[in-house]
Amino acid sequence: MKKTSRVIALVFGIALIHSCQKDITFLITETSVGPLTQTTAVKEMESTFIKDSVVGDTAQINLGASPKKIEVFEKGGKHLLTLTANSDSIPTIENVRVMDPRYVTENGIGLKSTFKDIQSKYDIKKIVTTLNSIVVFPKESNLYFTIDKEELPENLRFSTSDIDAVQIPDGAKIKYLMLGWE
Repeated sequence: MKKTSRVIALVFGIALIHSCQKDITFLITETSVGPLTQTTAVKEMESTFIKDSVVGDTAQINLGASPKKIEVFEKGGKHLLTLTANSDSIPTIENVRVMDPRYVTENGIGLKSTFKDIQSKYDIKKIVTTLNSIVVFPKESNLYFTIDKEELPENLRFSTSDIDAVQIPDGAKIKYLMLGWE
């Protein structure tokens, strides 16, 4: 009887530990995006995204070179990520553009988030104005968020001067969520 109760306790313990493990499939951290880590080599993309389709420049791959741009799609065709490789001797990923709204940061920010959500979870280091968008860089983070100027008040949409955080509407939606590794 004691042996049976030990087996039941062991099975229950393993089930409890397994249920407490966090699903990282769509989690963005400072050093990872889902199963992709900052140190994952380009040649490991197929095994890293084993359930998905990895697409790169086939001409470069056939010549034995690493493609500069790699796209990851779910088997059903949904675009998940666009990756940019560096040109090191063993290429890794230097930039990740998140394409799927299921990916969220540890702070819960994703493509369905707003500028107010960003401000509530991150301190803003700087905001860069480009021709068609603004780019928000949080302090102490490799993340950056792009907001289309169409989300701004009309008087700021064609401005090339600096835009302050107070000028960005709380409801401005994120257009691009990116992570840059150096």
